[in-house]
Amino acid sequence: QVQLVESGGGLVQPGGSLRLSCAVSGFSLDYHDIGWFRQAPGKEREGVSCISSSGRVTSYTDSVKGRFTISRDNAKKTVLLQMNSLKPEDTAVYYCAAKRSFRGLCIEWGFYDYWGQGTQVTVSS
Repeated sequence: QVQLVESGGGLVQPGGSLRLSCAVSGFSLDYHDIGWFRQAPGKEREGVSCISSSGRVTSYTDSVKGRFTISRDNAKKTVLLQMNSLKPEDTAVYYCAAKRSFRGLCIEWGFYDYWGQGTQVTVSS
């Protein structure tokens, strides 16, 4: 059974940090890219960051470049999103998702097949 489970969300003040974790089971990370998406109230879901199956290629949306870092440990079947210098506009539900790596680059947001349930991130003073 394919499962992705996010954790690490919460309430943080502007300028603070959070680390999101995505634990996967039921499939091999060796053949899947992992992406982090977010959806704020009243907005469409957007791709935030992704990492290739090998871990050699990463990508970030412009608004988080220099602040967020994605990493993966295939042996532990975990993908992390370190979020620093958080801003109120980062407030959203964050989802991790997986796509098979043969289906193009990890930024091919439309090809993600498996999704977690999401974790809430709120940045507020």
